[in-house]
Amino acid sequence: MRFNVVAAALLSAAAVRADVVDDAKDAASSVVESATSSSAERPTFTPTALKAPFFEQFTDDWESRWKPSHAKKANDKSSEEEWAYVGNWAVEEPSVYPGIVGDKGLVIKDKAAHHAISAKFPKAIDNKKKTLVVQYEVKLQDGLECGGAYMKLLQDNKALHQEEFSNASPYIIMFGPDKCGSTNKVHFIFRHKNPKSGEYEEKHLTSPPMARITKTTSLYTLIVKPDQTYEIRVDGESLRNGSIFDDFSPSINPPKEIDDPKDSKPDTWVDEARIADPEATKPEDWDEDAPFEIVDEEATKPEDWLDDEPLMIPDPEAEKPEDWDDEEDGDWAAPQVSNPKCDEVSGCGKWEPPMKKNPDYKGKWTAPYIDNPAYKGVWAPRKIKNPDYFEDKTPANFEPMGAIGFEIWTMQNNILFDNIYIGHSIEDAEKLKQETFDVKLPVERSAEDAAKPKEAEKPKSPSDLVFMDDPVTYVREKLDLFYTIAKKDPVNAVKFMPEVAGALGGIAFLIISLFATVLLSGSAPSKEQVKSAAAKAKTSASDAKDKAAEAVSSGAEKAQAEVNKRTTRSAAASE
Repeated sequence: MRFNVVAAALLSAAAVRADVVDDAKDAASSVVESATSSSAERPTFTPTALKAPFFEQFTDDWESRWKPSHAKKANDKSSEEEWAYVGNWAVEEPSVYPGIVGDKGLVIKDKAAHHAISAKFPKAIDNKKKTLVVQYEVKLQDGLECGGAYMKLLQDNKALHQEEFSNASPYIIMFGPDKCGSTNKVHFIFRHKNPKSGEYEEKHLTSPPMARITKTTSLYTLIVKPDQTYEIRVDGESLRNGSIFDDFSPSINPPKEIDDPKDSKPDTWVDEARIADPEATKPEDWDEDAPFEIVDEEATKPEDWLDDEPLMIPDPEAEKPEDWDDEEDGDWAAPQVSNPKCDEVSGCGKWEPPMKKNPDYKGKWTAPYIDNPAYKGVWAPRKIKNPDYFEDKTPANFEPMGAIGFEIWTMQNNILFDNIYIGHSIEDAEKLKQETFDVKLPVERSAEDAAKPKEAEKPKSPSDLVFMDDPVTYVREKLDLFYTIAKKDPVNAVKFMPEVAGALGGIAFLIISLFATVLLSGSAPSKEQVKSAAAKAKTSASDAKDKAAEAVSSGAEKAQAEVNKRTTRSAAASE
């Protein structure tokens, strides 16, 4: 019967504790709900009202403009391999870190495949005497290890058939990111027509910026102005700018003069600036056979040199192995070790004088060099006028462009293109950036941060713990530390952690009170009785803490007095 009563008492105490835990859980839930409800919701896609010679947001009518190509790649004779553009395309919302609800883009769907797709412009784009602005978004949803994400602005001509678009289709500008292995750059290449020969030559930006390889959206902007300057921006940040004349290779205009291909160096041309002096002779006292080093005859043997001590001696600590068989293994001998006596002196064994550098050493004789009196200088062919010379003062006046195309090979799929602007207004391109890129990027980055694995929190030391952060860990760590100290020195445990000592005293008082109540009344205490007992325990714990502190203080004073007494006795004894 008493056992049942005690169990009932313990259950009542547990019920009080459960109420406290439930209250804490409710508070925590409300905090989580508050934090969740305060998070920003994804914005909804709204088509822009901006206009441009070509503008694409991949709305529902996109298929009326864009046509995939399944042509075969033109053989460039570098290999016999032939392949077709079999990669598939789709227009869909991002599957990784989506930003704007309903915002769709053109997506590469196949890995390790050749993709080609293009869209004709309503009207050929001609930037003569105008600023050209090319801007588009790239989202590498699966990253980019090896492949391109660049666009091509195709030359306007009647032979431009979208279903036949390939690597051989003539383009005017190639712009955008490309990465494979250590190569990582934003291409800016344009095809320049030689006005004399009519042939085209690719001009490459000599120092392109690096592409940003991230699964969030990146924005690439190319600006070419009528003053023959260019600028490349990535995510709105200007990374490259300069002159079309200075920053491209091969250079825009050829040199006015070139080396005469018919000129050649005469056989009698002397281009050796210095020669060995033909009149110089080896001195009679020059001894080529003299050694580099000789014995130092002036050296004397150090006084502490031990002639009779060997450099190596048998290891005195070595012992013959128990399984050593003299008949089969031969006579056992201890291994040799350095003689420790030699380490304490200049040396041991037979002394020999050291070597020194021979002051008469001269080595092999060679004639000194002198300026060549017949030297005519470095030969160079004479210059003639370049028959192919021309001067294009406006290379930024590109030829008319009739279409945009993506002709890409990549090892990664799910590359997404969106918000393509091709026109003449830097201001409109910036407005488009503010309406689209600036809106989606914070949302995407927030989703990216949320998806990152949380770093494991480093355990705090007991002195750094805060009760409200983790009550269970707080109590456990405090008790473990108190117990560890108390095993060696109870007084120091109370002194160092009086709050634990007081709490333990209060708990003991509570248990005793509960058992006394149960045993005397014969019935289980009510919840109110338990709470009342807990209040008394709290008061008792506080009193116990104060008494513990007082005891520690008095104990410390007594200990110090004892130390002083012993010190005095020792001093007296020494006198």
